[in-house]
Amino acid sequence: MAGRLEDKTAVITGGANGLGRACAEQFAAEGAAILVADLLPEPGRVTVEAIEAAGGQARFIELEATDQAANEAVAAAAVKTFGGIDILVTAAGISSGDYLSGDTERGLKRMQQMAEATEINPAAALLDLDLDDWRRVIDVNLTGTLLAIQAAGAVMVDQARGGAIVTIASVAAVDPLWGAPSYPVSKAGVWMLTKNASRTLAPLGIRVNAIGPGFIETNMTAVFDQTEDYRNLILGNTPMGRFGKPHEVADLALYLASSESSYITGELIHPDGGWFTG
Repeated sequence: MAGRLEDKTAVITGGANGLGRACAEQFAAEGAAILVADLLPEPGRVTVEAIEAAGGQARFIELEATDQAANEAVAAAAVKTFGGIDILVTAAGISSGDYLSGDTERGLKRMQQMAEATEINPAAALLDLDLDDWRRVIDVNLTGTLLAIQAAGAVMVDQARGGAIVTIASVAAVDPLWGAPSYPVSKAGVWMLTKNASRTLAPLGIRVNAIGPGFIETNMTAVFDQTEDYRNLILGNTPMGRFGKPHEVADLALYLASSESSYITGELIHPDGGWFTG
């Protein structure tokens, strides 16, 4: 039996780790050819090898999400390698300006520094926010999403056969959570960008939807899982009482990328265990 994405090509930014990798593997299992675009070559190649070992098709290309030419090169590579682009998932993202996927020690150190600063000044996360940190988070999370949509969207328009774009926002797009404003503001921007793009591209048969995950077990949230106070805070505000699994986000992305959601565009859906119910 054919998979739900048989004969489709998917570009997944941030596809080497976390939610991006989960989407890449899930989409490949459903028949899509995958272009894994990521800043980290080694995890990217590991993801490709895992997909190929399972019988799927995948290639890796290095991507700095904030570089317009690099995003255009990703789109061109998808056309050259697989013949086009049918699906885009924008999973490239960071939680802070110095975030590096998999470097939990760095994340714990940053959290400790923020906690100490907040003890001295409860408004430190906002009033003492480093502008370089702010700019990097906005550039990667919001501008990077725009550039990916522009590059892949241009290919989809030229193909004239429609397409599906799934952006990865966050529950922070609608709930500011705590700490520095950079991340929630960037994700709120992703949500508004998604709505704008959905209106613009719908007449051309291209659907654009957003996913707003809660706290999912990935490299990005590992620091919370290893810090008892934060873990208790998160679980205490999650009615389902647990962190989500990457495949639970990938399942939703698969639905939004497939023909099963053919009349859905401009939506933000939260796999968050009940965190946000507004």
